[in-house]
Amino acid sequence: MYKNILVGIDGSPQSLRAAREAGEIARIMGADLYIVVAYEPIPTELGAPYQQVIVSDRMMESDKIYEAALKDCGAVSGTIVKEILEGPPAEAILSVMEARQIDLIIMGTRGLGKIASIILGSQSYKVISQATCPVLLIR
Repeated sequence: MYKNILVGIDGSPQSLRAAREAGEIARIMGADLYIVVAYEPIPTELGAPYQQVIVSDRMMESDKIYEAALKDCGAVSGTIVKEILEGPPAEAILSVMEARQIDLIIMGTRGLGKIASIILGSQSYKVISQATCPVLLIR
């Protein structure tokens, strides 16, 4: 039984399908749902005023992605936790997995083959190779 489910969202159609699946599984299991949105790191050499503008823009975009995912998840009986983090998506997902004792990770995939995934180092490949819990990939 899954008590804590994490869904990684990037706004792609695959990730929104993952959000729908995560909502369905969370409803069936009565689980808490952690919605993780990660945005790319912001270069520190930009300086404070420019850096703050970029941070604000990325946070606003991340909130839009989160809201779309929340709508696709639907209502769940457990708690929904919003996690917006700076950094590569795989690292963000794995850090939330460890901190929140996640039982299941759900995320979208672009459907790359094995060789392409290894060469490109896709985020889903990184997560499945390092996660300590089951990972469900949605096409």
